[in-house]
Amino acid sequence: MHLHSFLHWSAAVALTLASVTASFAQAPTPPAGTFQAGAPLKTTPNVKVFGSFRFSESLVYDADRDLIVSINAGMAQDVVPNDGYVSLINPDGTVHTLKWIGATRAGLTLNHPLGSDIANGRLYVVDIDTVRWFDLKSGTPQGQIQVPGVSRFNDLEVAADGTIYATQTGMPNDPTSWKVYRIAPDGTASAIITGAPLSMPNGIAFDGAGNLVVVNIGTNEVHTFSTTGTLLKTEQTVDPGNDGIVVTADGTKYVSSVRIGTVSRIRPGQKAEVVASGIPTAASMTYDLKRNRLVIPMNDWNAIAFVDLGQ
Repeated sequence: MHLHSFLHWSAAVALTLASVTASFAQAPTPPAGTFQAGAPLKTTPNVKVFGSFRFSESLVYDADRDLIVSINAGMAQDVVPNDGYVSLINPDGTVHTLKWIGATRAGLTLNHPLGSDIANGRLYVVDIDTVRWFDLKSGTPQGQIQVPGVSRFNDLEVAADGTIYATQTGMPNDPTSWKVYRIAPDGTASAIITGAPLSMPNGIAFDGAGNLVVVNIGTNEVHTFSTTGTLLKTEQTVDPGNDGIVVTADGTKYVSSVRIGTVSRIRPGQKAEVVASGIPTAASMTYDLKRNRLVIPMNDWNAIAFVDLGQ
């Protein structure tokens, strides 16, 4: 067995053993039709469980509980349908709850979730052509909006009034499939941006003025749009193939490259610089304000990375 294969095999076995051992601490199966979120692990002080990811595409920081919420796509739909789930991770990287949403499937549909956001006391996720949301305290499903014609949403950002902005990455050679959607609180959906300057849009975030910041997989461009779709500004990261976007309070943008494995920082009025590297498949990251760090899912590697931003 080659070293590369052995390392993958070892990691898989370790995660499997941790999941099997810790599964006994999960909540018992509720009666049919009754939704119940998973329970936190109750381990002795000498036990630490890491992992609990199956293609974690996005992370979002829950400041109220000081927990990292991991959105796991699960198995491919043609292998195991409706296999998506959500884990809760402690700030030190250990597992808080192996399967918080998804411990049981009662009342739950979560097929292949990708991007996520926390807003208005809810956890929002995009799930193929549907946006779903859950109560942030209990994990209970609260609603969903299916958008006809969408091939696959990738990321989303939710405004205080409940308006949802979501990206459709689309296909490499089809600019008509590169879109940003606006979904009103009443469920009305429309594409507010289609084609160039988008180039396989991925991550989306608000800046301090409430504008939309969108990163591309196809280029190293970072675009700022108004919420009606007017292009306001274009900046460049160091590397292309971008996925995650974080905008901090001072206007600094951090962008992760899922293809190169780097994180670019763009300070206002300055050129981009690489502040982290060696993070394979760095996807839709989150910002831990309490510790001034980025937390980045490494989706194909079933792992997460912590990036300390210093002082």
